[in-house]
Amino acid sequence: MRPKTDGVLETCLYVDDVARSVRFYEQTMGFRALVDLDGRGCAMEAGPRQLLLLFKKGASRGIQSPHDADGQMHVAFAVPAPDLPAWEEWLGERGIAIEERRTWPRGGQSVYFRDPDAHLLELATPGLWPNY
Repeated sequence: MRPKTDGVLETCLYVDDVARSVRFYEQTMGFRALVDLDGRGCAMEAGPRQLLLLFKKGASRGIQSPHDADGQMHVAFAVPAPDLPAWEEWLGERGIAIEERRTWPRGGQSVYFRDPDAHLLELATPGLWPNY
């Protein structure tokens, strides 16, 4: 029998300026910095048992299990449907442009915007996927 998993624990983004990105995710998303990653980055609490790891681009290439990425990546954050308008207002107050709004066939809604490294961030309400 196959062992089970408990879902995705970490998501990594690779950034130019770790301190700038930590400030963005603290001030914009309300995430809390948990652990400095040996000068390579920062682990941030992104929900119950969920981590957003911010690594300085190229800083993890020399470790035992190297990893890195280039380009504009995408992360979606789950939000309750009634909170989506408040999120749009919150982003607007901070001068963060909403790039797209989308309503999905199952009834979920998404709002897209960018972080300081141009990663595409999504706030998604239930009704997006069969399991959410």
